[in-house]
Amino acid sequence: MVYNKENGSELRVYAWTSTASAVLSHCLCVVFTVFIAVLSRPGTKAILIFSPYGSLLKKFPHKTKGRVHWFLQVLCVSCAVLGLAAIFYNKHLNGKPHFTSWHGLLGLLTVCAVGLQSVAALPLVYHSLAKGWSLAKLKRYHTATGLVTYLLGSASLLLGLSSAWFTGSVGEYSWYLSALCCALNALIIMNQVSSAYTSKKRLQS
Repeated sequence: MVYNKENGSELRVYAWTSTASAVLSHCLCVVFTVFIAVLSRPGTKAILIFSPYGSLLKKFPHKTKGRVHWFLQVLCVSCAVLGLAAIFYNKHLNGKPHFTSWHGLLGLLTVCAVGLQSVAALPLVYHSLAKGWSLAKLKRYHTATGLVTYLLGSASLLLGLSSAWFTGSVGEYSWYLSALCCALNALIIMNQVSSAYTSKKRLQS
């Protein structure tokens, strides 16, 4: 009986901390997006957070969440490709070389990874495209590669924060705040993915 009470208390604490982390991540995304938008005139950044504790669609069925996730990812790919095209064209107009920095190279790799990740996710919506593969295995691979892609994007963003334009546009404290927002979001996403994976493994065992 005591064990059940302790176990229930631990679950409540875990649920509360997970919810708080998700809410914090949502707030950081909004603040950071507005901050970058004001500086870049305009600039856009979309971060998708899919959490059982902090999702805005928590009470909706899983199919609806999947469709919204798919829609947001299409927007993400579109923004990434348009951003890459704008940067490429701007460098072409100014006669500057392309992809000479780590930020540029990693950004290009991230855009390619986002595109591949989105195309590879089609069998999750249209399962007939991946005959012989179980849906559970496809979801597991999609989650793992999605996390890697997200971390690539976070690393590219951190490198972008170190660019001459950004460091010249913000103060020292603003730079550290921006880097902290990016790092915290990455840590929260990593925690959510790993927690979801371990909980599924625990249920299967």
